[in-house]
Amino acid sequence: MGIISLASANSCWRGLDYYKRNNVVKVNKINEFEYSSIVKGSKNYKVYLNIKHPRKSTCECPLAKGRRVICKHIIATYFKAIPGEARNFEEEQTKLQEEYEEYQDELYNKAIRYIMKMSRNELIEELIHIFDYGPEWIYDDFLKRNYIE
Repeated sequence: MGIISLASANSCWRGLDYYKRNNVVKVNKINEFEYSSIVKGSKNYKVYLNIKHPRKSTCECPLAKGRRVICKHIIATYFKAIPGEARNFEEEQTKLQEEYEEYQDELYNKAIRYIMKMSRNELIEELIHIFDYGPEWIYDDFLKRNYIE
């Protein structure tokens, strides 16, 4: 598994932000797969990045210190060491977001077409079913929007 796939989404996005804000002040290439760096955060953190064995990567920050966690500082170092990966990450996330939005639009349009074909009684039965088995916020939201007490 790669660095990005082992990190949380939050660590990836915050690491990208740190990279873009030039918080990685010093990167040393140890060999083809290993790097060390200093990353500015609430204080300066020493980072060791092992691309070949990501779980061997370390950081002195409270989240990662003594744990096998890929933190934002490790991600920022990764993006600084291999800048094309930052661009790849952003492009992939943009593509995934677009695909998700297309999927949501498709579901919405299917639901509208289905609803338009339903009889009044079928609509009433479905609404009652939603109130009985759906999440509570649906009922609360309906009441608020329609000023029902």
